[in-house]
Amino acid sequence: MTESTPQNWRRADDYLAETLVGPDEGLEAALQAQRAAGMPEIEVAPVAGKLLNLLVRISGAQRVLEIGTLGGYSTIWMARAVGDAGRVTTIEAEAANAAVARASIDAAGVGERVDIRIGRAADVLPTLVGGFDFVFIDADKESNTIYLDWAARLGHPGTVVVVDNIGRSGDIADAESTDPMVVGTRDGLRMLGEDPRFDATALQTVGMKGWDGFALAVVV
Repeated sequence: MTESTPQNWRRADDYLAETLVGPDEGLEAALQAQRAAGMPEIEVAPVAGKLLNLLVRISGAQRVLEIGTLGGYSTIWMARAVGDAGRVTTIEAEAANAAVARASIDAAGVGERVDIRIGRAADVLPTLVGGFDFVFIDADKESNTIYLDWAARLGHPGTVVVVDNIGRSGDIADAESTDPMVVGTRDGLRMLGEDPRFDATALQTVGMKGWDGFALAVVV
C-alpha cells in the first residue's frame, strides 16, 4: 500500500489533475504570469479550481463574489462557469497583483465577465450591491468572520459560500494556538456552526497544497 506522505499526496493530485482537468493554455499562462511577478504560490490547486467551476455551474450562479484575487487563477475558473451573462466581482488588496490578474483574465478570454475591485476587502465589501449567488473566500484568514458576515449580507437564501484553507495542517483542532491564521480560521468555522444565517460543513484535504481543507456553506 502506498504511504500517506506529502510526496504521494502531490503525485495523486497530479494524477487527478491530468485525468480530470487536463492542460489549459489560459490557466497555465496565468500561473506563469503570477510566478514571474513574484507572487506566492498559494493559488488553488487545479482540481480545486475545477471544483469551484463545477460548484458555480451546479448552483446556477450568475453573480459570483471572490475575496482574494491574487493572480486571477481561481477567477478564471469561476468566470468560465458563469457564462456570457454572468459576472464575477473579485477583490484584491494589492494593486500590482490586480494588474497581473487583469492581464491574465483578459488573455484567457473572460475579461468582460470580471470586475476587479482594488483595496482592503473590509473596505470594499460595504460598497458592493447585494444579490451574489456564490461567494469564494480566499484571503487573510484573520478576517474570515468579517468576510462571512458580508457573504450573508450580500447573498440571499441559497447563496453558496466556499471558504478555502480551513485545514491549517490540523492546527484547527488546537484551541491553544496563538497563530493568527489558525485563530481566524477557528473563529470562521465557529461562526459557520453557530450563526443561523448559515448551514455548513467542512472537509479536510491532502494534495499538492499539503494538509488543508475547505468549508462549504449555504445562506439560509
